[in-house]
Amino acid sequence: MPKVSAEDKNLTVLNIFTTDAPEKQESLVGAMREIVDAAAYPGWMSSTVHAGVDKPGTANFIQWRSRADLEDRYNAEEFEHRTLPLFGELTTSIRLLQNEIAYSQSTSGDRVEISPARGDYTVIAVFGVEEHNQDKLVDSLGPSMTFLSDVPGFVSHTVLKGIAARGFEGSFVVSYSQWESKEAWDAYQAVPQDAKPAARQDAERRTGSLLTSVDSNTYQVIHTRAAGE
Repeated sequence: MPKVSAEDKNLTVLNIFTTDAPEKQESLVGAMREIVDAAAYPGWMSSTVHAGVDKPGTANFIQWRSRADLEDRYNAEEFEHRTLPLFGELTTSIRLLQNEIAYSQSTSGDRVEISPARGDYTVIAVFGVEEHNQDKLVDSLGPSMTFLSDVPGFVSHTVLKGIAARGFEGSFVVSYSQWESKEAWDAYQAVPQDAKPAARQDAERRTGSLLTSVDSNTYQVIHTRAAGE
């Protein structure tokens, strides 16, 4: 299974697709599974397919050896003339986000693991930010959130610093969080403002002051495969 750490120096890509109907989501997941199972691209390390829960859509968490390897994939005739047109027929938006892992924490104390066998309830949020504030946002979403380890049902939290994108204008930061269940996530979200610990209030205040946009969805991990499997 893919394992994630801020020590990793590889390229992490999040391809996020939105759609307008559950049946299109099923088709997206099916198409992604076929691509992942057939993947043999130079520099490709792993892919993990997620299905949207709150809103129809999918996300593919992909690890690449380098940006050069990814660009070779993007420039290939098969990607331009088959993959993108196929996804274009099924989606309302496509964002191909290139990132470096800036921060991660896990209740296990080890690397963050991503696998359908774990049954995690996954929350992915994409935050728009002015370029000069990107590092500040990484800090407010990462090192300032160590209090999460004490939250019931919390599993892991990873912050990805955006370095390039297709389908998204401007700078961005991505939050990838795992929870034991939807109930645990909903309970965390429902805590009244005056009951939140001071560290959480401060982190949320700083984060809110830096954002230019935010878009999030919740997901279930459906399928994963790594190179050599």
